Amino acid sequence: MRNLIATYKGHYKALFYLGIPIVIGQIGVIVLGFADTLMIGHHSTVELGAASFVNNLFNLAIIFSTGFSYGLTPVVGSLYGVRKLASAGQALRCSLLANFLVGLLLTFIMWILYLNIERLGQPDELIPLIKPYFIILLVSLVFVLLFNGFKQFTDGITDTRTAMWILLGGNLLNIVGNYILINGKLGFPELGLVGAGISTLFSRIVMLVVFAFVFFSSRRFMRYKFGFFRLGWSKPVFRQLNALGWPVGLQMGMETASFSLSTVMVGWLGTIALASHQVMLTISQFTFMMFYGMGAAVAVRVSNFKGQNDMVNVRRTAYAGAHVILAMGVVLLSIVYLLRYHLGGWFTDNEEVSMMIVVLMGPFLAYQFGDGMQINFANALRGISDVKPMMLIAFIAYFVISLPAGYFFGFVLEWGLFGVWMAFPFGLSSAALMLWLRFRYKTK
Repeated sequence: MRNLIATYKGHYKALFYLGIPIVIGQIGVIVLGFADTLMIGHHSTVELGAASFVNNLFNLAIIFSTGFSYGLTPVVGSLYGVRKLASAGQALRCSLLANFLVGLLLTFIMWILYLNIERLGQPDELIPLIKPYFIILLVSLVFVLLFNGFKQFTDGITDTRTAMWILLGGNLLNIVGNYILINGKLGFPELGLVGAGISTLFSRIVMLVVFAFVFFSSRRFMRYKFGFFRLGWSKPVFRQLNALGWPVGLQMGMETASFSLSTVMVGWLGTIALASHQVMLTISQFTFMMFYGMGAAVAVRVSNFKGQNDMVNVRRTAYAGAHVILAMGVVLLSIVYLLRYHLGGWFTDNEEVSMMIVVLMGPFLAYQFGDGMQINFANALRGISDVKPMMLIAFIAYFVISLPAGYFFGFVLEWGLFGVWMAFPFGLSSAALMLWLRFRYKTK
């Protein structure tokens, strides 16, 4: 044990230094998700069901776009590791263009989905609430992608604090806007779910504008701005970003799709099941976002060492990340377990929903360690730019294993919502195993 600590001590410290600001920023996202669900749930259970459906569809687009933007991290991280700062600035410029084009593509795809929304088998009472909320979130997609471009750039140069402060400020603005517009405060009309959508759109625009202002006006980014403006566009860099971004986006998108398509199945079970599903997904963000914050730090450190061709420290960084995430999991899951009988009442006054939350705690706790490990080793592979095999791994774990299992448990065995959730431990744990084996093979 003493030798283990001595070997990894420096890596633990570096990961905490990089990861804690990212985790804090993610906590802001978690608090926003909690606040959204709390305020909408207490406004009406029907609106909570509609929010569950729309948010899960958009989570698929947003997580894919976040994964696509992650293609910038190994590029910038490797350049930063060998102090090619102007080239890192050029990579940011190319990344913003790539993210903008992907944002337009995703907006078009989601618009086609909107035109067919009534064919997805959701309760009729939810459709009038789903449609306007869907349109507002659709407008915000491009702003999310451009923000991600700036965030992955600053993370890649080990400046994780800038994005943290902007995320915290933007999420606070969103929460205040929710309170005002959902409930009709300070002279504004009571807009309910539509008010939550407007607040989200406004905060996303503000966060992008602030990030761009910080980058272009601050002297500490001077050498990066030289590359951004003077080196111009680079087709090789643009192709490299796409070659890395699409596989990561598809890998993360397939993971999220297993949850989003599960939401469509949950909708077949009715409004109460959808509302319960939304509350559990909000609770699951508590662990997922914090794991992903530390996983992002693993990707940055791994890419820095990969740029220096130091494979020993690439491996040590990845395993140090696994140790940290496992420790985080023990602490976070203990908190959730102790609060299991109280969580439902925080989000809704509906007794059926509150009781279902307690029932779903079993499968939720069962998949957390698999989720943490697949996040860690997916980010480690991203850091060494070994991303294409991740698509096949994700397809097997989520489309071959998780989704069919959810349908089998939920509808063939007639376990209902509990059965749909029982599939997640199988999908996430199998992904973790395959990603770990791939990382071990590539770095042995």
